[in-house]
Amino acid sequence: MVALLWFGETTLQAVGNGAVMAAFKVLSTNHTSFTVSNLDRSVAFYRDVLGFEVTSQAPRDPRFTERVTGVPGADILVAYIRAPGHSLELIEYRGPADRGRVESRPCDTGFAHIAFDVDDVDAATAAMEKAGVVPINPPQEVNAGPNKGRKVVYARDPDGVTIELIGALPH
Repeated sequence: MVALLWFGETTLQAVGNGAVMAAFKVLSTNHTSFTVSNLDRSVAFYRDVLGFEVTSQAPRDPRFTERVTGVPGADILVAYIRAPGHSLELIEYRGPADRGRVESRPCDTGFAHIAFDVDDVDAATAAMEKAGVVPINPPQEVNAGPNKGRKVVYARDPDGVTIELIGALPH
């Protein structure tokens, strides 16, 4: 049995086992975005400490930003940072004046983090600590799942974004 479901402009096809197939295909991941309080400081951290490349840094048209984000008075500066195999978009909002700060824990719904594979978790942790980014706890060895046997550490960047570093498997 196949049924067609309609949600606004999107038509979804329900197949016999209850799964839903969309009438489109996700091609790839474009970027992961984080809102930061100080774009220059964040760019320096990701560039100088983690070794990523800045590929773009510029303001955006406030009217366009309002239409996309739904935030009245949105005025932003944006930087794209290229990590190995992925891009980060860092956004500093200069407006509106009533913006806040998210303080979430890994157990809170909606919490997000980004994970990077590194060759040496201990060396990467030391580099972050030298830049003032302290790990939540010392690196730990993963005891289950696809990263079993690898060392892992959580840290928060200067704006509280959680970064997970996952070490290579020991030889």
